[in-house]
Amino acid sequence: MRLSSQVAGDMRGALSCVEEMKSEGIEMTVVTYSILISGYGKTNDAQSADNLFKEAKTKLDNLNGIIYSNIIHAHCQSGNMDRAEELVREMEEDGIDAPIDVYHSMMHGYTVVQDEKKCLIVFERLKECGFKPTIISYGCLINLYVKVGKVPKAIAISKEMESHGIKHNNKTYSMLINGFIHLHDFANAFSIFEDMIKSGLQPDRAIYNLLVEAFCKMGNMDRAIRIFERMQKERMQPSNRTFRPIIEGFAVAGDMKRAFDTLDLMRRSGCAPTVMTYNALIHGLVRKHQVEKAVSVLDKMSIAGIAPNEHTYTIIMRGYAASGDIGKAFEYFTKIKESGLKLDVYIYETLLRACCKSGRMQSALAVTREMSFQKIPRNTFIYNILIDGWARRGDVWEAADLLKQMKEDGIPPNIHTFTSYINACCKAGDMQRAENVIQEMADVGLKPNVKTFTTLIKGWARVSLPDRALKCFEEMKSAGLKPDEAAYHCLVTSLLSRATVMEGSTYTGIFSVCREMFENDLTVDLRTAVHWSKWLHKIERTGGALTEALQRIFPPDWNSSENLEASNSASDGDSESCSDAEFSDNDEDHDVDDL
Repeated sequence: MRLSSQVAGDMRGALSCVEEMKSEGIEMTVVTYSILISGYGKTNDAQSADNLFKEAKTKLDNLNGIIYSNIIHAHCQSGNMDRAEELVREMEEDGIDAPIDVYHSMMHGYTVVQDEKKCLIVFERLKECGFKPTIISYGCLINLYVKVGKVPKAIAISKEMESHGIKHNNKTYSMLINGFIHLHDFANAFSIFEDMIKSGLQPDRAIYNLLVEAFCKMGNMDRAIRIFERMQKERMQPSNRTFRPIIEGFAVAGDMKRAFDTLDLMRRSGCAPTVMTYNALIHGLVRKHQVEKAVSVLDKMSIAGIAPNEHTYTIIMRGYAASGDIGKAFEYFTKIKESGLKLDVYIYETLLRACCKSGRMQSALAVTREMSFQKIPRNTFIYNILIDGWARRGDVWEAADLLKQMKEDGIPPNIHTFTSYINACCKAGDMQRAENVIQEMADVGLKPNVKTFTTLIKGWARVSLPDRALKCFEEMKSAGLKPDEAAYHCLVTSLLSRATVMEGSTYTGIFSVCREMFENDLTVDLRTAVHWSKWLHKIERTGGALTEALQRIFPPDWNSSENLEASNSASDGDSESCSDAEFSDNDEDHDVDDL
């Protein structure tokens, strides 16, 4: 922010000089135009840069590769690749050879818009034109693959670069470290850092900031603070990028005192908090389900003279959406509109999630209508949220219509889409349709994941076919997937719910699954243990082999008198509490959610 302000100040001074030149009748040269266009590029004002370039074309007879390089760079910085491509064609038609800087600008621009294919075409074209790729060329590719989340490819490019005798610098190392941090692969991030140290390079502020971020995301705040102190010791001025993850880390850990102390330290260090700093604080509080405290931060922002942006309000909306307070979520949506802030797809995603979680699907439809009015197209996440919303209500027909509309809009369904749709089928008891969806997934090259199989297991349980649930469980393992706690919970609940009326295969299944859980050191929580003990009490009122097998995976303190009383109390209740209806309605913790 400080740098951009300085550049903006420099531009004002440069434009003032231009006015003075004009008043004295001094004509601008191609060099003058190039300098000004470069300045506009640094401030991301591509439009002003373009206007100046067009003026230069009308007033000057010949333009050179430098001015083209600067105007192309300005548009690439802003992601205006259509205009950048047009300028490249124009330059070639004028017989001007493109310097290597133009190729690098185009590669950077395609990275901004995440167009992998075109970025690679430019890289190959660079070599065809006789240029030898430099560390900047390879750095553009590394940055591209990090941006699109293909870090293994970024690593492959870095090795290719090294094979050509080009050594990494701090910037390329920081790109790789950043890529692994975004994947939460901290082991590889630190491994890259160690490689950098071994190469003889010293960490700069950008590298230290990445390490601070990594430790904060890991929840290791002590290590993050040690890195911060090391920066101070080496007289590196911390920036917003340094303080923001520390503030958010303390907020997520629930240590609000240290979060606010860090904010005060930030001010004392001469680093002015920005709206992003406060957003980090608000985000940390929302993640700890402390929405009201997050809202109170808005007052502190007001005192500091910092206005909330759309992201600030969106974070608060997410907090209220997660807590099911749809009224408050809409209230902050209204604040965004009243403040004249930009409405984007993320805001509508948040609002739709609030509607769908609370079962207010008519409100969700109203939100989608407003999206259409605002000309904001639906993306995969929007469709997934809507399909999941109807799935919660077991409305397979609405979910099917949405899936059809999604395909018509040219948006390919992903694994989350199909899993939500399968959930709708299961809720409606239409298991034939659910199995057809599995085949449809295979037709488009998608394989079911653990959540997909768990949804099917629960579906078979709802239609009172625990043997099919057990078969589905075995298919999941045959596919090379490792069952999680939710999968085990659904399966055992399914088998127990029918154990009193089914044949010996059900008993065998329960013993097999319990043995597997015990061998994998898996235990269930107290709530689940009490839940399962209801059926055990009906099956083996005085205990037996089944009770013994299950109690091996019950909590360690299960045999305490307090827990036994809870179990007996549950068992002595209304027999309807042990029915399949309870399995269907009270097991929402393991439903398809937040896909």
